[in-house]
Amino acid sequence: MNNIIDIIKSEIAQKYYQQNFPNDGQRFVAWYMRNIHLLDQRQTKDAITDGQGDKQIDATYIDEDEQKIYIVQGKFYLGESVDAEPVREVISSWSQFHDLAKLQENANAKLKTKIYEIANALEDDAYCICFELITTSSFTPSAQQDINAFQSKLAEDEDSDFNAQFSVIDKQGLADTYNRVLEQTNPILNHVITLEKGKYLKTELSSTNVLLATLPLKECIKIPGIKDGSLFQKNVRQSLGINNSVNKKIKNTINNPDKCRDFFFFHNGITAICNKMEEIEPGVFKFYALNVVNGCQSLNTILSCSENVKKRDDAYILFRFYEIPQRDRADSISTNTNTQSTVKARDLRSNSRQVLKLRKAFEQQFPEGFLATKRGEAIPADRDRNKVVELSLLGKQLTAWYMQRPNLSYGETKIFDKYFNTLFKNEYAPADILSLTIWMNKIMEAWTDENPLGLNEDVLTMKAYAPYHMLYAISAICAKCNKQTSVPSPSECLRLSQVFNITDSVIQLAANCLNNAIETEINKNQLDEKTFIPQNWIKSKASINAINSAVINCFSFNPYAKELESKLKMDAKHFSYRVQADN
Repeated sequence: MNNIIDIIKSEIAQKYYQQNFPNDGQRFVAWYMRNIHLLDQRQTKDAITDGQGDKQIDATYIDEDEQKIYIVQGKFYLGESVDAEPVREVISSWSQFHDLAKLQENANAKLKTKIYEIANALEDDAYCICFELITTSSFTPSAQQDINAFQSKLAEDEDSDFNAQFSVIDKQGLADTYNRVLEQTNPILNHVITLEKGKYLKTELSSTNVLLATLPLKECIKIPGIKDGSLFQKNVRQSLGINNSVNKKIKNTINNPDKCRDFFFFHNGITAICNKMEEIEPGVFKFYALNVVNGCQSLNTILSCSENVKKRDDAYILFRFYEIPQRDRADSISTNTNTQSTVKARDLRSNSRQVLKLRKAFEQQFPEGFLATKRGEAIPADRDRNKVVELSLLGKQLTAWYMQRPNLSYGETKIFDKYFNTLFKNEYAPADILSLTIWMNKIMEAWTDENPLGLNEDVLTMKAYAPYHMLYAISAICAKCNKQTSVPSPSECLRLSQVFNITDSVIQLAANCLNNAIETEINKNQLDEKTFIPQNWIKSKASINAINSAVINCFSFNPYAKELESKLKMDAKHFSYRVQADN
């Protein structure tokens, strides 16, 4: 493979980077957001905040699924090393996050908007701010000292207003991460580990090869797939951030040279499974399709303290390696070894009576389908991928369609906590559950760089939020065709649209209504000389009212919309009352 610097230089010379970003520094950060965080072109452009008044913040991105807020500082240097100044810039940006109002007041226009989004996310304690310093060089010893000091400070910071972690990615780190991301479409991790003589035991239990090993902490950070999560595909959840009570204790132990030698005795150990383990020479083992099913939180915390970990020659951790090629058995081990740390609301709900009842009904009606209730749950090979429903996404779709509150669909924690009993008390028909997924999949198929629906630029950048407003618009269009204020059946809407071959037309009409809604709001703010913040609007009830008005106007002036009335005509039995979301 080519040198990572050559790859970056070649790719940022492409038309997209040259036309959208004024210098190589911004282009490098944009390259990182696209290739490592896997943002699309519009999301990447929206994430960049670099420029005058950027307050040492080159890019920001909120990952709603993983509940992480990424704050990126990039240094595109072609020299061999970079000193401590960039590290101090990250420390400066971190300190400013303790007073968001002041930070926003002095920030540039782009960053002002981003700070508003960040403040909203931080209202949910589950979010973690991930500061990332990326560079095309290597860090000098003085920079390493500052990195160590900052990581230690975060480890000891018990009274911070927010959870935070700090990652540094140098030239070698960029190459390693880039290679791992390239394999994400088929993230099968093979890894070789050399074990110390006398510190491992091979045995066989229940016809299963087992390897018990004491692994130095500094060897743990060499295992691929920790940062990007590919090592934890079979885990019930990914990293929960490194500032919860358990992970803080792990950090404190690692950062204390006197305590770290007892790390092995303080920790319960890591459980890993693989399809095959092979001793290629005495003490050297190769693991095929390696997966950690218990230890995601610990390994992420160990990696976050990597600079101190490298110094700990006397710190070990227990690893249990099991050769488990059977998928169902592997999933069972993953579930049963993950009971020791706090899980999110959506994890806890995966085994609730309502969800299990929903899953049973769905898979009974659609035996070729699958309702995945757990994060990372493996889909059986004999199931139809077009009939796979994911619980987390279903909750968001139900919120947009049956609750008629697409502005709440992004908030997974609230859906599975505050609104769960209200939202899931209904016995939704399996056909409606599947139809919601089909509608949503068709919406997302058109959410591409080619933009076949002609969506507004601001709408396109809000991929985590706006698709649910389109789903809501479809329900509003179907209700309008029947002069109803109640909620239409998703499956009946889909059936009629398929019978008359108008599914794509309904989606296009919904896109037009969403465009009209946001453009009307933009124009209104311009007339009132107010700043329009798309993310603020999309999360408010104002967006729902604007879509409703756009649908009414569409049926008043669009001849084609009126033609839909006869094709989408439904019996009253296909309508139900809205699920009440308001307190």
